[in-house]
Amino acid sequence: MKKTVVRPGRVEKEADRKKIAVDELQIGMYVSELDRDWLGTPFLMQGFTIQTREDIYTVQEHCSYVWIDEVKQTYVPAEERAVDEAKKRKKNYINKVSASDEHRQALGVFREARRITKSLLDEARLGASVNTEAAKSTVNECVQSILRNPDALTWMSKMRNEDEYTAEHCLNVCILAISFGRHLGYEEEALQHIGLCGLLHDVGKMKIPPEILNKPDRLTDKEFKMIKAHTVHGRNLLMTAPGSYHGVVDVAYSHHERLDGNGYPRGLKASGISEFSRIVAIADAYDAMTAKRVYEDARSSTDALKEIFDNRGTQFDERLAEQFLEMVGLYPPGSIVEMTNGCVGIVLTTNHKYRHLPKVLVVRNTVKRPVKEKVLNLADCERGTLDKSFLIKRVLVDGAHNVSLKAYKDRGLQFSFN
Repeated sequence: MKKTVVRPGRVEKEADRKKIAVDELQIGMYVSELDRDWLGTPFLMQGFTIQTREDIYTVQEHCSYVWIDEVKQTYVPAEERAVDEAKKRKKNYINKVSASDEHRQALGVFREARRITKSLLDEARLGASVNTEAAKSTVNECVQSILRNPDALTWMSKMRNEDEYTAEHCLNVCILAISFGRHLGYEEEALQHIGLCGLLHDVGKMKIPPEILNKPDRLTDKEFKMIKAHTVHGRNLLMTAPGSYHGVVDVAYSHHERLDGNGYPRGLKASGISEFSRIVAIADAYDAMTAKRVYEDARSSTDALKEIFDNRGTQFDERLAEQFLEMVGLYPPGSIVEMTNGCVGIVLTTNHKYRHLPKVLVVRNTVKRPVKEKVLNLADCERGTLDKSFLIKRVLVDGAHNVSLKAYKDRGLQFSFN
């Protein structure tokens, strides 16, 4: 943290003080006065420097506005601060089990998480408080699976039911955010927090009429304003939910903000957008683009990653966008791929040493006809024991050549990853 030297005996002047809303607080600001008595808050010192996002959340839980001292503040630009924090927290994870072993356990985790997520959203739609304890329990199960091996849950998040888009999208963003946090080196407690933010980021959509939320045609300006209001609805729902921490409220409110200030609902610029909001914004966009929605066809993972990369620095955080591309890789589990010889397969697990050589389940032959399924390890192309015509040519969308992940799930097929 950069330090600002204050002259001994300096008397605080009224001109140095500035009243701001707590939503405007940034790391490095010096809070000199609250809008309430200090004794009614958890702050030990009457005057302190904001050191972390948790400090901001704590102030936001107790106050509506504060006064800051602009002479005492030790402001560090957001980009520089993010790099410093990333270096400090970097934790290197290794997979505890194989993808095949975790697949068996993750299947139960995914089914139960999907059931609870749908229940949480249904209850919110009917006016009940958000059940944060059930949400935390669900997130914990996802975190534990991803810590063991992230490929299994990532694979399952690709299997979609178009009739339950919002619930599945929320769960998928949760899984993506946790996996991304693991890649970034977050400690387990932070993974629990970012997962909860991902799971509940769109809870406000439960206050949008279904006929607008699921409208296949172009929205009117009035309808689009109603859709955008889901961020405000989400904030309000989560602020009144028992046991909710402010980071979840912040992400529900801010995940559609953009670094260039052209987002909504507040038009915040880079310095006002938390890292968790930036992470969920990327996960949210990626999952939405790769899903078939009522008003838009699914895009391949390659196209979605290109969109994120092209909009880095304006819509998405540049550092995080590049890290997300590295995390997802060329061929994430669950991708439908076409090989150079024309065969079609489903990516089962990634190869973290050779990203372009995953394990693939071949399901179509060179002329796109169904074949007896077999698992190929494309790393064998590198070893010279598999013809290089099986190298991947491109990523396809789910459903291409009648290859549907949901169909495989419905058949109850358990893939062998060995």
